[in-house]
Amino acid sequence: MNEREFHFTKNDFDLLRKLVNEHTGIRLSDHKQEMLYSRLSRRLRALNLTSFSRYYKLLKINGGEELVHFINAVTTNLTAFFREPHHFELLEQVLLPQLLEKKPTTRRIRIWSAGCASGEEAYSIAMIVKEVIPADWDVKILATDLDSQVLTKAKLGVYEEGRIEGVPPGRLHRWFKKGSGSAEGRVQIIPELQQLITFKHLNLIGMWPMRGPFDIIFCRNVVIYFDKSTQKILFERFANLLDNNAYLLIGHSENLFQLSTRFRLLQQTVYVKT
Repeated sequence: MNEREFHFTKNDFDLLRKLVNEHTGIRLSDHKQEMLYSRLSRRLRALNLTSFSRYYKLLKINGGEELVHFINAVTTNLTAFFREPHHFELLEQVLLPQLLEKKPTTRRIRIWSAGCASGEEAYSIAMIVKEVIPADWDVKILATDLDSQVLTKAKLGVYEEGRIEGVPPGRLHRWFKKGSGSAEGRVQIIPELQQLITFKHLNLIGMWPMRGPFDIIFCRNVVIYFDKSTQKILFERFANLLDNNAYLLIGHSENLFQLSTRFRLLQQTVYVKT
């Protein structure tokens, strides 16, 4: 085995994962030690540090901007357009049509993409909203994430062409603009779609400035990073922000079993607030 570039003990790992938990609510299991080493080694190089113990001391004494880099490095941002497509089919065929029937007077719909990463989920939601909801309705999508770097990418709405392979041709033509010249090989979300979405930095275990009520919350493949007690708190807070009979969509490996009594199961990974 090659010798490590940086000194990294089990104690270093324990101290750093405790810091991760304190600032993000995410619990890193023992098998995440190599992942943490790999991701944070970049920060040690950038700061010309020789050990993880020095890096930990720097974070504890004077976190500041480096704490932001630390959080960005350890949070996971795996996403794709129309990931878990059954949710988007349900949104198009059932959830939004039901809201059209339910709200003919207010014509107001609010959707939250919690843990939006680089924006693919939020833009996927926005495409379907534009295709289903009449233009004179008041629709807004809030998209939040802990990672400030991916939020910057999300706001720009510029993606490599390889990222849009799962988008149907009709939607590609309608909602994306192909880059040319220096932007060759990239695509840009059109402004009409971007105007629907407000991207904001938000730590789910911190204060939530929004008041709701929301009609639909997407929080997919996010709560798996929290312990059960934190999950219970999050689902309670989601319920408090959702309108009556509103919807919560979670990830394929998640469920609310023994975590909340305020929702009923509509279908796998889709819940209705009771």
